[in-house]
Amino acid sequence: MAYVATRGGENAIEQAERLFRQDLGTIDAARVETIRTTMPYLIDRVMGEASLYDEELAALALTQTGGELSEAVLVLRAWRTTQPRLAIARPVKQDEVLTQRRISAAFKDIPGGQILGPTLDYSHRVLATDVLEGKPFTPHDVQKAASPAPAKQPSLADWQRQQGLVAPAKVSNVSPEDIPDLTREPLLFPASRAHRLQSLARAETGGVLALGYAAMRGYGNAHPTVNELRLGEAEVVVRHPCGTEFTAGRVRVSQAEVTSKEKGGYLELGFAATFGWNEVKVIAAATLDLNSDEAPVGSPVHEEFYLYHTESVEASGFCIHFKLPHYVTFQSILDAMRDANSKKATADAMDQTHVAEPEVEPIL
Repeated sequence: MAYVATRGGENAIEQAERLFRQDLGTIDAARVETIRTTMPYLIDRVMGEASLYDEELAALALTQTGGELSEAVLVLRAWRTTQPRLAIARPVKQDEVLTQRRISAAFKDIPGGQILGPTLDYSHRVLATDVLEGKPFTPHDVQKAASPAPAKQPSLADWQRQQGLVAPAKVSNVSPEDIPDLTREPLLFPASRAHRLQSLARAETGGVLALGYAAMRGYGNAHPTVNELRLGEAEVVVRHPCGTEFTAGRVRVSQAEVTSKEKGGYLELGFAATFGWNEVKVIAAATLDLNSDEAPVGSPVHEEFYLYHTESVEASGFCIHFKLPHYVTFQSILDAMRDANSKKATADAMDQTHVAEPEVEPIL
């Protein structure tokens, strides 16, 4: 493609940005805090797609971009690249997560039980229009359970392994420092599973949902059943240079395992996890993971297709760049079209001048 730089418009460009900023108004710490506290699930989505867990910065990114998600993710990722990497956290294990929601659609009675947690799954979706008439909507207090569920819940997959339903776990000798890092290494195909899961963890939610839905509707080779869906908080455990391990804090995480395929006499599991609470993303992403290995090239559930087309910053950037001047490219299209039309008109004119005279029979 050919591009032509826009010249002579520096003042116009500056005024265009001022118009955008003027519509948003003044941005201050109080406004950022309001966004952070009132839109937790949106904050979670931005942090997950930006690969950076910082609620305050995610709220700031949303505030200064007017809630435009792809722009918010872009500026948060850009800020992330300026920061040093201080340490590698210890891997998080399922049974160590402080679980607030944990359900299974595959088994009714699971070790630890079903924990509904915070959800609208079983509620009517009704718009609270009374709020617009000056009647605040105040949620009811949560009733305390007589016997609260334990904060930590066992891994359902481990229980299934004990029943002979899932293949034994493979022991990995790879240290956390040696796990491939998608933010520092290019994505190559066929992708390692580490790269696949990292890419899905920061993929654009809408894109993952669209392609995961395509798999569910028959474009994949496995219709998912949610084996385990878990929302919780994970401890970030890092090692001090002196050798002591300590907790640097907690992050909200989502995790999903789906199944429906049998392989080698065992149930095959698709897996996905991400920062923040984003159930629809991890279910759709786990479905794509489950379908990846046997998907034909060109299929929407083939890893090269869905990993490329759910990369939010690259995809939105490529789409948005078409707004930039393409005068030379488009002029060449017009020149080719005019040339073809001119040649066609010339050919048609020549055909008209070479029309054969009708034959006249001689008079005997």
